[in-house]
Parts: sequence; structure tokens; C-alpha cells
Amino acid sequence: MELFNHILKTLKGDYVDIFWEEKTANQIQMEENKVQKCSTVFDNGLGVRLIIDGKTFYAYTNDLTKRGIDELLSSLKNYRHSECIINLKKVFPSTQFVIKKNPQDVEIAEKIKFVKRANDISWTQSKKIKQVKVLYGETFQKIKIANSEQYFTEEERVHTLFLIHAVASEDGVIQTGYEAYGGLKGLELFDEISPETLANAATQRALMMLNARKIKGGRMPVVISSKAGGTIIHEAVGHGLEADLVQEGLSVYSGKLGEKIASEIITVIDDSTLPNMRGSYLFDDEGTPSQKTVLIHEGILTNYLYDKYAAMNDGKASTGNGRRQSYEHYPIPRMSNTLIAPGNHSPEEIIRSVDKGFFVNKMGGGQVNTVTGEFVFEVQEGYLIENGQISEPVRGVLLIGTGQEILKNIDMVGNDLGFSIGTCGKNSQGVPVTDGIPTVRIPEIVIGGEIQ
Repeated sequence: MELFNHILKTLKGDYVDIFWEEKTANQIQMEENKVQKCSTVFDNGLGVRLIIDGKTFYAYTNDLTKRGIDELLSSLKNYRHSECIINLKKVFPSTQFVIKKNPQDVEIAEKIKFVKRANDISWTQSKKIKQVKVLYGETFQKIKIANSEQYFTEEERVHTLFLIHAVASEDGVIQTGYEAYGGLKGLELFDEISPETLANAATQRALMMLNARKIKGGRMPVVISSKAGGTIIHEAVGHGLEADLVQEGLSVYSGKLGEKIASEIITVIDDSTLPNMRGSYLFDDEGTPSQKTVLIHEGILTNYLYDKYAAMNDGKASTGNGRRQSYEHYPIPRMSNTLIAPGNHSPEEIIRSVDKGFFVNKMGGGQVNTVTGEFVFEVQEGYLIENGQISEPVRGVLLIGTGQEILKNIDMVGNDLGFSIGTCGKNSQGVPVTDGIPTVRIPEIVIGGEIQ
């Protein structure tokens, strides 16, 4: 507190904030039936942001001695001295997240067993499996934030992550399967789903896609399962609703607040208060309490995702979406847990409504242009729909379109909801996120497939 007071008394601007972080990251990686990596990385440091006349100045250091702090302060442009009185008031969170099994209380040998269990079950599936990679990671993060509004917050975050990547090969054809599970939680994640279940899902997907045929590209109805994960919403819609991109004119949704941009059955929400999700937190990385933000309500664009800086520019309050990778990075508007709200149709009803089309059970990676909304997504696991039923698997399929097209054309929304996790990259920063989607039907979208 003495350090924070010293910094806030020394710097004067329209806004000043301090982000102190202590982080320990442990990782176990197994490949070629061997534990190839078992590492611990520790880092701590402090970043200071100064905003003057709409300009941001940022400096950080891992030298927390008096000399290091003085060098940091002197490096900030528009350095000014102030004799103001600082009386920091602690803000307490409105919610709490419970870590049931803290990984710090478990020996590393026990964690290696989880990794080996996943590895072993993958290799026993078939001789066609040629490569298996299993990764276990845990991160312990302590954060303290103070600002010139004289608020002080602190938070401890525990993230645990488990990944399996399997590669199958036959007759020159190579296919991969991937599964990931984790969140703002501890080793209780293995009570929710076992290493064997995750490994089986990844391995069987790779094997199944070996024998799947390719299909001819074109326009057709598509059903995206809740099991597919919400990556398509995160990329095709979510990034375009981040206020910095909107203000810079780099979003197709710039200047469209209050306008109908989606079907009336579409509501899009970003909610960092969801219990123990990968994108959840008590406070964002500026000290703003986590909250639920409705971005699109029944088709109407109602809000953007704001950090403090973007909110200042628009004369609004932050939505609690100021996030950063570490103390070495300044905060920017980022998604947390972003989802389409469930609707009224059962998944079975949605599938039965399609006479001939395509069913997405697992999304892969993709690329999006936020200025135009255009996207291309790979489908990791997909099937044909024939006479209202899921039939044979097909591979090598791409979904091609625009975010605006997706939002406006969805005409059935399921009453289920599934989530996928990831690390979202933006401005050379990565932050943990969760994406959610119910089963949805798109009457027509371009499918990229085999050229015939």
C-alpha cells in the first residue's frame, strides 16, 4: 500500500492505475510416451498506466526495489509531480469462486499420473494412431490493482488446463483429434471428466475422420451443435463488439448501437461472473468488478465491451472487460465468457427440420476480418444430414460467410448450451476465455469442400 500510495502521489493525469502481479505457471507435457517437459515458471512485477489528454503511457518493471520503481516512474512521458492526498478504499467482490481441490496441495507425481492415463488410453485405441501429445497446465496468479479513483482491489486466480492432441494416419491420409478442458478451477476438473474420456474423444475423432469422405462445396443448411463450441460466435461476432475496434472503425458493427443486427431470436451475452469458467474473474485487470453484459438483445445491438480507456472515449462506464496478459501489457477490451443465450427448440427438433444439410459436431480453427465480418472456419468433426437424421461423417469441410449473415439468418435456437475453452489472442496478448452456443440452425451458408 505504501508503494501504491507513492506512485499515485507522484503521477498526475486524467487517470492512473497500477497493476501488481505475482504468477507461477506449472506445466507437464508428454509426447512419444515420455514426459518431455515438467517446468515451473515464476514471475512478478508491476505495470503503471498514465492517461493524459486521451493518450496512454505505459511502463512496467520486475525490479520492485526503490531504484526500480523510480526508474519506471521517470520513464513515463508527461511525468508530473502532485501533492494530492491518497486514501485507497478496498473494493470487495460481489461474487466468489470456490476452488475445491487446489493443485498446490497435490504432489506433482499425482498430476503426472493424469497425463499418463490419457496418453496410455490414446495409444491403445489403434495402430493407426501415430502421435499423442498430452499437456497439463496450472497457473496461480495474485493480483493487486490501485488507481487514481482511489480504489484498491486484490484477487487470486487458479487456472487448470488439460489438453489432448492425437494424430492418426493411414494410406497417406493424416487426421487429427483435439480435446481441451479446464477453467478457473483446480483438480476437481478430473471429477467432472476423466483423462480417459477426453483422450477417447480426441483419439476416436482422429480415427473416424480417416475414413470419412469429402463432399462437394456449395450452399446448404447447416446445424451447429452445442457440442461444437462457441468459437464461431467468439470470432465472427465477439471481436467486432470490442469497443476499441469499434472506435477505430475496425468493426463491421461500428455506429450501429440500437440497430437490429441479428434475428430476433438471438441474444448475445458476455458474462465474467459465470462460476469457475475459464474466462471468469472477480475483477477485470483494471479493478472493475466482473459483470454480465448483454451485447445483443433479441436482435438489437445494445452495448459494446469496454475497458476504462474506451469507456472514457465514449463517456460510458466500463463493462468490466479490461484485460491483459500480464503486468508487461496494458489492458484492452477483451471478451470473457461469451455466448448465445438458449432458445426454445430441442436439438433433436432442429436436426429433424433439415431434409438435406450439414451437421457440425466440433469446430476447428478459423480466421476473421473484423472490418468486413468475413470468416473461414475449419470443421474438425462434421456429418451429413439426410432426411432429418445425422448420417455419415465427412472431412475437409470449411464454413465460409460473414458474422452479419450468421446473426441474421439463424432461424432456430436450441434449449441446450455447450461451452468450449481457449486462449484468445489480440494485440500480441493472450487471455483465457470461454465461448458458448446452443444448437442452432442456419438455413443456408457456404460450405467449402472438395472441388469436383
